[in-house]
Amino acid sequence: MNTIRNRAKDHMPVVLLTMLSIVQALALELLWAYVTGQGYLYQATWAALLGWIQVLATMLGILLIWLIYASTVMRFRWVPATTDSISPFVVGIIEFTLIAMLGMEHLGIWFLTMALTFAAMTWVSHLSFRRARQDGENAEFFRNVGPAGLRDYTATMINVTLMVALGVFFEVTGYRGWFALIALLALLALLFFQIYVTDRYWRMSTQPE
Repeated sequence: MNTIRNRAKDHMPVVLLTMLSIVQALALELLWAYVTGQGYLYQATWAALLGWIQVLATMLGILLIWLIYASTVMRFRWVPATTDSISPFVVGIIEFTLIAMLGMEHLGIWFLTMALTFAAMTWVSHLSFRRARQDGENAEFFRNVGPAGLRDYTATMINVTLMVALGVFFEVTGYRGWFALIALLALLALLFFQIYVTDRYWRMSTQPE
């Protein structure tokens, strides 16, 4: 049984990243098709400005998902569960929906889908870290890092709640004015910050003793 466990732990990073890379490649292909096929993006209009910010935020979201997955499987080893094999497909469906909802006519649904993206990645990270903590091979990292509690997810819950509120507001009111620009720029800032946090944890895990 130990042989099977070790074999699963050895192959899990390659299998997981291979599945995710296929999903990410399809998502980027869809995003590229949208960018090249929407004429309004190449006009000097308010909708084009909001549209490009929305495209950039979607791109950063895809990049962030890859960074979270890649940095996690390269830092830790754990016995994979069924959810580890399913989660890339769940995330892929959310990404495809996010891209399908690009455009000002779907801004509200797009914000709701982005909220779902943040919630899903928090769920995936939580499950991965919980299993990694249970494996003694990762004790060096978790020795000084306590188990995550509800308070650790307060910021994520606030961000998801705000995105849901924005999604409902834009969907119900159809508003596409200055507040929409501010909301999209704030989301960009949040995505850049999350990439920074992911990089910080990576450096903390790999720094020499």
